[in-house]
Amino acid sequence: MAAPARTDALDVIVELLAELDRRPAGMEGPGFYDRLCTAFCSVGGMQRAGLLLYDEARKLVVPVGSHGIDPELLRDIYGTLEETPIAQVALSEDRVVEISGLGSWVPERYADLPGIETLTCTPVCAGGRWLGVIFADRGGAHFELSEAEREAMWTLGKTAALAASVRIATTQQGRARLLEERIDLAREIHERVVQRLFGVSLVLGSEHPLSEEARRRCADEMHEALKDLRDALGRPLAPRALDTGATLREELDRLGRHYKDLRLELDWEEGVDVPEGIEPLAQSVLAEGLRNADKHARPSTVRVGVSRADGTFVLEVRNDGVRGDTRGAGMGLRLAAVEALGRGALLEFGPEGGDWRIRLVVPLEDG
Repeated sequence: MAAPARTDALDVIVELLAELDRRPAGMEGPGFYDRLCTAFCSVGGMQRAGLLLYDEARKLVVPVGSHGIDPELLRDIYGTLEETPIAQVALSEDRVVEISGLGSWVPERYADLPGIETLTCTPVCAGGRWLGVIFADRGGAHFELSEAEREAMWTLGKTAALAASVRIATTQQGRARLLEERIDLAREIHERVVQRLFGVSLVLGSEHPLSEEARRRCADEMHEALKDLRDALGRPLAPRALDTGATLREELDRLGRHYKDLRLELDWEEGVDVPEGIEPLAQSVLAEGLRNADKHARPSTVRVGVSRADGTFVLEVRNDGVRGDTRGAGMGLRLAAVEALGRGALLEFGPEGGDWRIRLVVPLEDG
């Protein structure tokens, strides 16, 4: 009986990898992961499966694909490796773990879920790197895996790891290209802008009176320097925030569940929508604001405001737990600020009135 199961698994893997190869690099997408979960259920004899991966953009473990699971239930799933022993064992021992009774194997908030007698956890890891896990069951009923099913599930876990690795490698390549572009930009500004301005400063600093022709030449040089600077700064200086497929409201709900120790207050002005194309940036700013509050402050309240003011969209995140030794913002906010400039927006951050405030201001076309 083992051979047919293995053949099915290999056929599925070949089909999935062929699909992955046809997609642009880093564009495996949610649909791919959904189909992988469907294939996982088929070769493993499962009825429900959910794939969770670590999302570096949001610094969270998030569901990216599923089969047979209510989307509402899937959206409410969150957790960390530290509070999920079944995932720790699956990843550290690189094997499919099968448990009967949730007990202390899962986060306490899920331990009493009714109707789940047996649950499996398949590692999604490659090259010693832990990327995520696949949870699966047979509709809540008790069962025992055969060796063929276990091997097929483990192999499909490696397929998921390959797809996730493509995404990670693409992100790293993008960062390397970005660094090279920044170096080129600095060199170009120095050669084309700074040298022009240096020449003008020498002329203007001369003790001799300037002729009309010299004045015109200085004005022309200043004009050309400003033109070169505008052209150089017109390039994107920061990587675009990843489009998670969620809305700002959905991301606020998810992050609120993740940072359960933070007391969130939302003030969303009625009728205000996130401008088109700004969702990824707004979600990135929100995530940075909540992560900073959780990691670097002890706030009693984190207030999130979404409003419209003077023809602009405004997202503001405030926490009242700023410490006296705060030294400034981290790289995440700085990169988001550069991206905001590239989109014609402005990101401000810093202490204000005893709070730490992050404020994204985006001009509206109809403003």
